Amino acid sequence: MSHAISRRRGSLAATAAALSLVAGALLTAGPAQGADRGSDAARTALKGTKPAWATERADRGSAADSAKVTVRVYLAGRDQHGLEAYAKAVSDPRSASYRHYLTPRQFKARYGATGHQRARIRQWLASAGLKTSEASEHYITATGTAAAVEKAFAVELHEYSMNGKLYRAPSAAASVPRAVSGAVLAITGLDNAPHRVEQHEALPPPGPVFRNSPPFSTYYGSNTDRTLPKAYGASQPWAVKGYTGKQLRASYAHGSSLTGKHVTVAITDAYASPTIAGDAARYVARNGDKPYRKGQLTQVLPADYNSTEACGADGWYGEETLDVEAVHAVAPDADIVYAGSASCFDNDFLDTLSKVVDNRLADIVSNSWGDIESVQTPEIAAAYDQIFQQGAVEGIGFYFSSGDNGDEVAHTGTKQVDVPANSPWVTAVGGTSLAVGRHGTYRFETGWGTNKALLAEDGSSWQGLPGAFTSGAGGGTSKFYAQPFYQRGVVPDALARAATGSPQRVVPDIAAVADPNTGFLVGQTQTFPDGSQRYSQYRIGGTSLAAPVIAGVQALAQQGQHGVPIGFANPAVYDRYGTAAYHDVTDHPLGAGRTLAVARRDYANGVDGSEGVITSLRTLGKDSSLKAVPGYDDVTGVGSPAAGYLKSYQHHH
Repeated sequence: MSHAISRRRGSLAATAAALSLVAGALLTAGPAQGADRGSDAARTALKGTKPAWATERADRGSAADSAKVTVRVYLAGRDQHGLEAYAKAVSDPRSASYRHYLTPRQFKARYGATGHQRARIRQWLASAGLKTSEASEHYITATGTAAAVEKAFAVELHEYSMNGKLYRAPSAAASVPRAVSGAVLAITGLDNAPHRVEQHEALPPPGPVFRNSPPFSTYYGSNTDRTLPKAYGASQPWAVKGYTGKQLRASYAHGSSLTGKHVTVAITDAYASPTIAGDAARYVARNGDKPYRKGQLTQVLPADYNSTEACGADGWYGEETLDVEAVHAVAPDADIVYAGSASCFDNDFLDTLSKVVDNRLADIVSNSWGDIESVQTPEIAAAYDQIFQQGAVEGIGFYFSSGDNGDEVAHTGTKQVDVPANSPWVTAVGGTSLAVGRHGTYRFETGWGTNKALLAEDGSSWQGLPGAFTSGAGGGTSKFYAQPFYQRGVVPDALARAATGSPQRVVPDIAAVADPNTGFLVGQTQTFPDGSQRYSQYRIGGTSLAAPVIAGVQALAQQGQHGVPIGFANPAVYDRYGTAAYHDVTDHPLGAGRTLAVARRDYANGVDGSEGVITSLRTLGKDSSLKAVPGYDDVTGVGSPAAGYLKSYQHHH
C-alpha cells in the first residue's frame, strides 16, 4: 500500500489529504526476525518493514489468516550498483562517459532484471501460496491470503489501532530468502493503512472558479496606491495581474532566439483535465503566445482512474493547466507530453514515471507534486531513485518543485524538506518573488517567502506588520540522503550538516518565480456559482510554477547545445555556480535596509465583490527560518537563470 502524494504545489490549488503510510522494505544484511513459517533456509531481513505506528501498545492481535493481501516486489535488476555508478558518470561533465546515454532497450539489457531473477521470485512467492502477475518491467505483484504472505515473508501480520481504526501491519521485520535477496529492491503493501480505491470512476467537473480582485499592476511597480498606508517607509505597489509568457521569457531567456524546438517536455500530475486542449489554445490566443501546432501537446493516460474523491481529482486539473501553459510560455516550440497518473498515490505515480523512462517519452520531466520527508520510507525512496537513475542513463532529467511551506514548521511542526525533491537524483526547484519592469526588463528577485498583514478597519495602518507567514519556497537539509558529490564545495558546510551533523543533501538546486503575488497568469475552464463552466484567467504561483518554468528553460538550453539531451542536470547546474549563468538571488536585492512588499486585494468569496474585499500587504523575502543570502542558499539554490545561462550551453556542447 502506498501513501498519497498529499500536496500539489500550486498555492491556489486545492489540497489532497494524505491517506496512508507505507510499510518499509529495503534489504539489509542480518538474520530474519519474526515467525518463519515454512522454511529454515537463511533469510535476509527487510529494513523498516514495520511501520512506526504499529506499536506494541496499539497491537490488537493477529490478522485474520484469510484476509486478502496484495504486495509489490520491486526488482533490483542485474546490476544495481553499476546503474548508480553509470547514472553518476553519464551526468558528470568531468567524466569520460558524460552524455554517453543508453536507449531504453540498452538499459534493459544492461541493468534490467533477468528472466532467471523473475522466475526465482515468482517461484518463491508461489511456493508460499501467492498468485503472481507482471504488468511492469519494474515489479512483480503478488496476491493471496494473509497466511500466505506471512509464510512468504516469515512474519506475523497483526491488527493495530490507529486514529480509532484497525489496520494491518507486520509485527516485526519481514524477510526474504537469501536466494532471492539480491534480486529484490523493495516491498510495498505489507500494511493496509487507509487507501480508498473506487474503480471505474468518471472524472469530476472542473473545480469552483477563483478570480483575483483588482486593482493590479501590469508589471512590477506600475500601479501604486498613495491612499494606502505606507510600509517600510514607502507606498507599496499593487500585485501584478499575473505575468505572461513574454515577461517570463524576458526574465529567464533574456532575448534568446531559442524556442525549445525538437525537445520534448513531459509533465506528470494525477488525473487529466478534460478541457486542457481548448484551455491551452485559448490561453495563447488571449495572451500573445505562439499557437500550438498539430500534435505538439499530447496526453498519455492510464486505462482507468481511482481514488478521485480521496485525491480531490478536480484540484489537479488546475495543476496540469498551470504546468502545460507555463512550459509553453517559456519554450513555445517544445513538444509537451502530459502523463497522467491514475491517482495521487505513490504506486500510481511510480507507474507513470516508469512509463516515461521505459518508452523514453521525453528529455525533460516536470513534476509539481510531493509530500514531506517524515513520511518517506526506504522502499518507496528506492523505487523512485531507481527510475530517476534509469532516466539519467537515458538522458532524461527530472525536475521537482521543492514545496510551498518553507521549512514546514508552520505546516507540520517539524523542520524538514519535501520528497521526492530531496532525492539526489532529481533537480529540486526552489522559488523566488520576481519583479519584471516596464518593457519586460528583469529588475530583481527575492527568495519566495511571504508574510501577510491585513489593512486595519479604519484604513490607517497594516495590522501587526509584517504579519504571519503564509507560504514560501521549500528547502533545507535532508535527514534521509547523504550529500551528493555535486554539492561538495558549493553548499556551505553549516547548511549541509544542519540536520544530522554529517554532510547531507540540501534542497533546492535552482529556482525561478513561484510567489503567487508575483505569479503567472493561467487560463482554465472553471465552474461558476451558477453551475456553468467557462474559461477564466487568474494569477497563480507556488513552486509548481517554478518547476515547469525551469523545465522550459532547460528545453531552450538543450536546443542550444544542438539537441544533445542535458539528462540529469545537477552536476552541470553546480558546475556553473558562481558564474554569469545565474542571478544570485537574495532576500534584500535593493540593499539590506530595503524591505519589499506588494499590496493585494482579494474577493472574500473568491469570485466577486458581492461579499466584500480583503486588502492586505504581502511582505517579500521572509521564508520561515530559510534565508536567501549571497551564494548558495536553501531558498533558491545556486540562483535563477541569468543571461549567461543559455549562452553557457551554446558555448559548451
